[in-house]
This record gives sequence, structure tokens and C-alpha cells, in this order.
Amino acid sequence: MLAAAGLVASLMPGGRACAQDDVVARGEYVAITSDCAACHTVPGGAPFAGGLAFHLPTGTLYAPNITPDPKVGIGQYSEAEFARALQKGIRRDGASLYPAMPYPSYARMTDEDMHALYAYFMHGVKPVATPVVQNGMTWPLSMRWPLTVWRWLFAPDPQHIRRAMAVRQFSDPLVARGSYLVEGPGHCGACHTPRAITMQEKALTAQDGSLYLSGGDAVDGWRPVSLRGEDRTGLGRWNEQDITRFLATGRMPLGAAFGGMTDAIGHGTQHMSDEDRLAIARYLKTLSPAAHTVAGGWTYDPAAGQALHAGDVSARGARLYVDSCAACHRTDGHGYPTTFPPLAGNPVVMDPAPDSLIHIVLEGNTLRATRQAPSAFVMPGFAARMDDAAVADTVTFIRAAWGNSAPAVTAGDVAKVRRTLSSAHPSASLPMN
Repeated sequence: MLAAAGLVASLMPGGRACAQDDVVARGEYVAITSDCAACHTVPGGAPFAGGLAFHLPTGTLYAPNITPDPKVGIGQYSEAEFARALQKGIRRDGASLYPAMPYPSYARMTDEDMHALYAYFMHGVKPVATPVVQNGMTWPLSMRWPLTVWRWLFAPDPQHIRRAMAVRQFSDPLVARGSYLVEGPGHCGACHTPRAITMQEKALTAQDGSLYLSGGDAVDGWRPVSLRGEDRTGLGRWNEQDITRFLATGRMPLGAAFGGMTDAIGHGTQHMSDEDRLAIARYLKTLSPAAHTVAGGWTYDPAAGQALHAGDVSARGARLYVDSCAACHRTDGHGYPTTFPPLAGNPVVMDPAPDSLIHIVLEGNTLRATRQAPSAFVMPGFAARMDDAAVADTVTFIRAAWGNSAPAVTAGDVAKVRRTLSSAHPSASLPMN
């Protein structure tokens, strides 16, 4: 296809420039589907200039500058070196990249997409001379040579992946496109799939088993939820329209975006085409519940709401919930969907690990404006006015009420999450709604 475009361009006055512009424009869209900006752009900073901090168990990693600046960016990368970095995790100088860079997923990207992406970063991105110093990784993991062994053991070979992709069959072309976006450029498994102690994803595609997209490990206090078909803790009660709406706006009747997903939507999925969002949704709905899922679905139980309505706050955390939460999320737990999300039946609330819910109570959350949902809504954080015991009581009430029936939370659980809060990411401070 690219060769044909070049032939047409050579036969038309000014056509080569038009063809190059088309490739750059396509590369910009590939960058959106690959979510490059979410990791490589600091809020309020120059696009792709790097510097965003990632707090990992091994230390703090700073996203590098990937603008075409020749000194501190990627301006001297050839196209082959660019593809090697993205798909094999090897820098231009031969050093290995940390696997926070999702090159195991990018190994699935087509040559056409890689070519377009290179054209975009070299010709469509403004060079920025902002250096990024990697000085936050703890020794001995600050040394890069062991990463070579990690790549040999866990990173897939792009050529082998291409052969496997070529023989994979899908009855629906939309599902095929969705699998490519989710498993490849979208690298959804990098967050939503559990990792082994050696930090590799336990599954890279749906073909690898039901651990794929079954829920990731907590990062900075946020735990990515399952994207599989679990009724209580996954997407079992979401339909295709719910998922496409969530990808476009960050909100839908059963929940709202938080943590890293907020950036993924803001920089990426809201700018995708309607067809690609539908492709992702249709693919995700093909995923069965994880094998370890507890049987049984969620059913609303009105008992907690009726008790609160009658003035009964004897349950653990009930008074705290009424004083701090009920005005927005209501005593019946239904909230005001797409504005203040429901807590009754919310997969995040029922997750076996309460990290994300604790984090939201401590730090608050901002439901950011998107193109299709231009109003922003803010939940304040309660870290300053609630101690660990009070947060534990509140979260325990939410997890027990309205049929949620999730395990109780201890003050120790809250203290663990509180320690992950970073001064670089303060509690929500936008004007209240």
C-alpha cells in the first residue's frame, strides 16, 4: 500500500509531499492508539518531552524524551533503530530498555504502523531540548546489563509473533482489529494483566489463557481491574455500548475512569475512531471470566439503603459514609451515573484487593472533561481529615452494602496505600463542581 502511494505521488505535481503528509497523519493516529503521550508527556509540558515519573517496586523511572531533538531525544535514530527500540527494547546505543516500556506488546505492531509512527515522530513532532536523567532506580537494578537477560527470557521475537498472527483466525473482522489494538499498540495487558515476580506479564494475548487482562498489580496505589467477563469484578455486566462510551468519555452507568486510565482516555481512546472503539469493545466481550473467578453474580440488596434512609447508622462505617459520601453517591448507593458513579455493583468496589477504592477515598479523583463529555467533576480527597481507621471503616461499609459483599478493610490496608501517595500527584484541587 505504501509503495502504491509512493508511485501515485511520483506521477503528480507535489504529490510526494501529500503522500508524506498522509503517512505522518497516519503515524499520529498510530501514536494515539499506542498511548505514547500518556507516558511521555508531563501534564502542562511539551508533547513527548518526557520526565513523567513512574514509581515502581524497583525505584522511580522517568519517561524519556522522544521528540526528534538530536541530542536529548530520538532525532538521530534511524527507522531500523526506532523499530528495534519499540519492538525489541534495545536503545540506539545497544543498552536495554526497562520493561516499563511495553515492547513485548509493540512487537505485534505491523511494519506499516511502525513506518508511519517513525514518520510522525521525525516530521510531525516538535523537537524539545529537555534532558531527562534516569537517577531514580535503586542499585543493582540501576544497571541495565541484566535487562538483556530479561529480554532473552521474556520478550517475544517480533518475527515469530508475525507468523503466529498471520495464522490466527477470527470470524469477525472487528474482533480481529480489536485484538490487534488491545494486544499490540494499545498494550492493555501491561497494566491489566498480573505480572510474575520477575516482572513479565503472565500472559501476552488471549491465546495464552485466562490470566490475560484478568486484573493487574497495584501501581502507585491504583489496581487495574479485570477486563474479562466476570460479573462482579470485570466487564460481565457491561455491553459493547457501555465499553465504547467509557473509552470515549471516561464514564458510563456502572463506573468512571480513575488512575492511569484517565490519562489513557484523555490522550488516547477518546481520539480514536468510533469503529476502533467498537472493535476494542467487541474483542473484550469475547473474553471469558478468569479461571479463578468466584461463582455468582451481583444482585442489588436494598437493606443498607433502607437502614440509612430510616436513620440507622449502626453498621460499621455507616455514619462516616452518610457524613462524607452519601450526598453524591446516595444512601441507596446508586449515585448519579455519568456524574457521580454508583458504588452499588461497581467492579472497583468489589475487587478482592481494595487498593483503588482506598486510594480514591484518600486522594480523591477528577472525572476529566473529554470531547464528548465536556464537563469535569471532582471528588475531594479525605486523607487530611480521615485517619486510617476512619477510611477503613468507610471503605468497609461501601464494600459490604447493597449486595457488594466484598471483604472488610483494615487500618493497615489503608496505611499501606497512604504510603504510596506522592506529593507530585496531590489530592484533587480543582474548583468543586
